Amino acid sequence: MTEAVALQAPPFTADDVRAAAARIAGAVVRTPTLHSQTLSQITGAEVWLKFENLQFTASFKERGALNAMLKLGDEARKRGVIAASAGNHAQGLSYHGTRLGIPVTIVMPSTTPMVKVMQTESVGGTVVLEGETYDQAYEHARRLEKELDLSFIHPFDDPLVAAGQGTLALELLEDVPDLEMLALPIGGGGLAAGMGTMARAMKPDIKLIGVEAELYPSMFNLLKKSYRAIGGDTLAEGIAVFEPGAMTSRMLSGLLDDVVLASEAQLENALSLLLQIEKTVVEGAGAAGLAAVLANPGMFAGRKVGIVLTGGNIDTRLLANVLLRDLARAGRLARLRIKMQDRPGSLFKVAKVFHEHNINIIEVWHQRIFTSLPAKGLFTDIECEARDAEQLQGLIRALEREGYEVEQVKLN
Repeated sequence: MTEAVALQAPPFTADDVRAAAARIAGAVVRTPTLHSQTLSQITGAEVWLKFENLQFTASFKERGALNAMLKLGDEARKRGVIAASAGNHAQGLSYHGTRLGIPVTIVMPSTTPMVKVMQTESVGGTVVLEGETYDQAYEHARRLEKELDLSFIHPFDDPLVAAGQGTLALELLEDVPDLEMLALPIGGGGLAAGMGTMARAMKPDIKLIGVEAELYPSMFNLLKKSYRAIGGDTLAEGIAVFEPGAMTSRMLSGLLDDVVLASEAQLENALSLLLQIEKTVVEGAGAAGLAAVLANPGMFAGRKVGIVLTGGNIDTRLLANVLLRDLARAGRLARLRIKMQDRPGSLFKVAKVFHEHNINIIEVWHQRIFTSLPAKGLFTDIECEARDAEQLQGLIRALEREGYEVEQVKLN
């Protein structure tokens, strides 16, 4: 083999994924793959869902973390492993490290929410808080790796980790051999590289579509020679990566058929649909595959599509906000700003119109001071609950017929 050919050899192959599957068998959940009749009707595609949110730590990350640890030698196991992570990789390493008797140290930025620190510690990891950003935590972890002679396990840019994630495609295509497309969430790229490698080996003509959050189009920019801005508060924090892995980028450039982006509204809608229809909780990144299928009907309609629900670790308050915002977009919740006169009985007359249209008033706010209205005028914000958007619009028209100026407060 020439040096040029050797350099082109992939860092891992489908055989490595098969070996990983045998290695981790029985220690991770072989999660179910189920057809969604309702989501298929909504999207126009034949949608098959793989429920990785049913893993013990509620994330696929266990697979790669465990595969990497099982390849350590005896001495390395005794010394322990280290990683920089504030998310699912930290919990996957900590849980399986504790189970195997391998000490696990996780370096997190000092800004990490305490709930994530506690979740990692609860499954046996030792958390070190260092730096304001992930990059600073990462640099500290690499220093500790050398100082303490620990084994560093990267969350995505590692052949053993990516091969472990690839076991998902093996299971998915064993369960549904006639899948035509996979929608693959991309953050650092480990999941997509692992699944893509295995899927191509099992079914060379399968279409592989990468999915990124619109605010973090790092792989999109790289593969499409684009210059979109990167950054912002995304619901899909699990795939919010400024720069994908070097190894995974090289692999995905030859594996992916396309990369698409999911907006924040699309991610929220997909998450809400999964809870309402499939009765399953996912985090933002876990909804990315479905968001892509919903947003790109021309690409997916009429095809059998595999989607991995990659994780279910979402803050309950954030989940509540997403669900309420989705109701607002659907016209079932609304805030109406009504210009009124500040006199007795004004609110009663407005409330009577709500009653006549059988729309429930949830909260009421009066604004008398900070307005551009005359001193005897006021704005009233009324938060209300309707059956659907049509019923809400009927209410607004009725209020306007009564002479009120009505503005519906919109979501971004």
